[in-house]
Amino acid sequence: MTFRILVSLCVLGGFACDPVFAASPSLGVIQPRGAQRGTEAVLTFAGARLTDAQEVLVYYPGVAVKKMEMVNDATLKVTVAIAPDCRLGEHAFRVRTASGVSEVRAFWVGALPVVEELEPNSEFDKPQTIALNVTVHGVVQAEDQDFYAVECKKGQRLSVEVEGMRLGVAFFDPYVAILDAKRFELATGDDSPMTQQDGGCSVVIPADGRYIVQIRESAYGGNGACQYRLHVGNFPRPTAVVPAGGKPGEELELTFLGDPSGPIKQKVKLPADDGNGTWRMHCQTPEGVSPTGFKFRLVDAPNVFESAGNNAAATASPGAAVPPPAAPAAFNGVIAAAGEVDYFKFAGKKGQVFDARCHARALGSPLDPVLYFGNAAGAALASNDDAGGPDSSFRLTIPEDGIYTLWVHDHLRKGGPDYFYRVELTPVAPSITTTIPRVDGNNPANQDRQTITVPKGGRYASLLIANRAEFGGPLVMGMGQLPPGVTLAADQMDAGLNVVPAVFEATPAAVPGGFLTTITATHADPMVKVPCKTAFDAAFVVGQPGQTVYTRHNTDRTAIAVAEAAPYSIEVVEPKVPLVQNGVFNLRIVAKRAEGFKGPITVFPLWTPPGLGIQGSAVIPPEASECVLPMNAAPTAAPRKWKTAVTAVADAGKGPVWTSSQLFTLEVAAPLVTMTMERPAVEQGQTTQLFCKVAVVTPFEGKAKVTIYGLPAKVTTQVMELTKDTKEIAFPIVADKTSPVGKHGGIFAQVVIDRGGELITGKVGGTELRIDVPLPPKVAAVAPPMPNPAATTPPPMPMANQPPPKRLTRLEQLRLEQEEREKAAAAGGAPAPKKEEPKKEEPPKKP
Repeated sequence: MTFRILVSLCVLGGFACDPVFAASPSLGVIQPRGAQRGTEAVLTFAGARLTDAQEVLVYYPGVAVKKMEMVNDATLKVTVAIAPDCRLGEHAFRVRTASGVSEVRAFWVGALPVVEELEPNSEFDKPQTIALNVTVHGVVQAEDQDFYAVECKKGQRLSVEVEGMRLGVAFFDPYVAILDAKRFELATGDDSPMTQQDGGCSVVIPADGRYIVQIRESAYGGNGACQYRLHVGNFPRPTAVVPAGGKPGEELELTFLGDPSGPIKQKVKLPADDGNGTWRMHCQTPEGVSPTGFKFRLVDAPNVFESAGNNAAATASPGAAVPPPAAPAAFNGVIAAAGEVDYFKFAGKKGQVFDARCHARALGSPLDPVLYFGNAAGAALASNDDAGGPDSSFRLTIPEDGIYTLWVHDHLRKGGPDYFYRVELTPVAPSITTTIPRVDGNNPANQDRQTITVPKGGRYASLLIANRAEFGGPLVMGMGQLPPGVTLAADQMDAGLNVVPAVFEATPAAVPGGFLTTITATHADPMVKVPCKTAFDAAFVVGQPGQTVYTRHNTDRTAIAVAEAAPYSIEVVEPKVPLVQNGVFNLRIVAKRAEGFKGPITVFPLWTPPGLGIQGSAVIPPEASECVLPMNAAPTAAPRKWKTAVTAVADAGKGPVWTSSQLFTLEVAAPLVTMTMERPAVEQGQTTQLFCKVAVVTPFEGKAKVTIYGLPAKVTTQVMELTKDTKEIAFPIVADKTSPVGKHGGIFAQVVIDRGGELITGKVGGTELRIDVPLPPKVAAVAPPMPNPAATTPPPMPMANQPPPKRLTRLEQLRLEQEEREKAAAAGGAPAPKKEEPKKEEPPKKP
């Protein structure tokens, strides 16, 4: 469910309550970056366009909003109550205003009371004194070092852990150390697989006395954005857990490894689900709880534990005295020493198909696993290293009934007490994952249009993505919940696609409000049930190399809200004629403006169907009411009907306001007319004809205009017309005396058919034109004697309805020209040109 509280906004004097158009609020950061559970905290939400804030949307239980107070357009004070049993770690919030929904931003909940950094504390000899078991909020400036002093007893555990980069504010790579009074380093911490760039360390105190905790940027950098939450206390801080997973809802005993005090046993009852990957397993002792929990696998498969001496196939776990478990199963262990290889055996049946995956680095282990599958003797049948990351996975098929083995080792043959892993052998299962695509593929931190904000009385369009796994077929898209007065229009998603345009529309009476919800996808066949989950990845800190995401927050819902009315709306004039293959079309968009709004409106195609091309954007100028988006279809575009929409954005003075057209139908059809064009030839300064055979595929009324495009310079023709009965058409080709000689390709015809006032425009045919240099003039010949008039036979009278003379092909024309040349040569004129014979090479003459 969505955890949210709607509170009254305390409007300070000087802020008017005038009606506002919808806009896009922005949330940049929440300060302070965290608080202790079981307390109340006053948070500052800093951003832009927050004046009309109405609600804070809270993603996870345990945090309740008690009061909101608007300070100014960029600042909002929010009082929250954090429950004593609130989940530790990262929480997520959005601000919903009367005009939209902000980005998601993170806030951290810890177990310890918070103290603030007090300067000066940048010298080892002048540290800030703090008590044990506190969280310090501080900042590392350029070349800054912060020192904190604590009193400890011999044998006591001292643990230090920092949240720096994970706070999601800036690229901050912190380094921490525990030093004694003589400045001798007892323990240090920089990067780790479990906390990424954030450091941590623990030590058992060797003697009573004062100890110093140091924090700095690892390269002595820093700035005002390098904030940290430094946990200092005697809490446990293990670096491994075995097993690293279990069945949902089961009771399980865990062993935490890597703590300086030794292994820690803990009995737990696992939850029914992992909260879309946000649930963490924390180690808890009487001294406290670990600040960072382990990612923990919840899978319906029995655990199998590593047994002693399982370093060969003959001694594979679970051992000779225990029957091999039947797959599916999960195998848990530790590569405790360099060069170690762990083997497990299991029973499989012929034809069974499983996905085998070794979870290690993804769970916070330093292990870089290489995974193998083999027969009972240990002969490998399949293996993998780094399947889309350091962890390994592959799909296997059991060839015969029998016993099989899995084994794992580190890629560099390393090992250690916290090199833990979990190999899961699970059946292949279908699934669907839904989301909304990013609008800026070059900036992973950009969250624009990752929510659904529908202006009352208006529309909002978005693409919905559904990624299928292990199945196919059409899908029906929807939302887990829609606000009252809001409807969703979306076409069925074809089996070959993973995206579909969706248009949300709110009635004029819809009340502004919103909540967090999922995007649903179900098989078009109601008898086919496939589990579906929603996944959104909000990147917070991005850096080099190559736009690497260093901190992110994964959520299982997006926000949907009804906002105040937009200052404009757009409508697509739905085409009544098809866009033909190899054709073009101008899509017309009409805008309606609210009184007083005269700004420009930029329109964008929401989606380009396969095989089509659409101009990326167009602008409706200030005070204008329409524009067009040119479109085209490839010759191979599939003839069918698509549903899509056009989106629009404008600034009414309070930031971007998005809206959309209706979901309209766009039909792609085969050409109504096709042409076969012959290849003409012409001499400079002469004329010829371009003959085309016409095939009318779909009859039409009236006349179509045909225009030739692609002719070379100084070659002209004219626009011709054809009807549904035309079989052949000839274009006069006129070449100038200076037209370029040679072969000129890329010549085609454009056929334009007017159907009810709308134009069907298609490109047909294709040919080339050859331009030759004229032959030299003929030599005058002696006139033959005149024939006797009396002996001359009068020509026959023309016959009625005589058919037109037969049109010669180009080959026939060339033959006729050659015959005329030969006749002229025989009559004493210039000799007919002959084909050149290849010259014979003569031997060189002797000197």
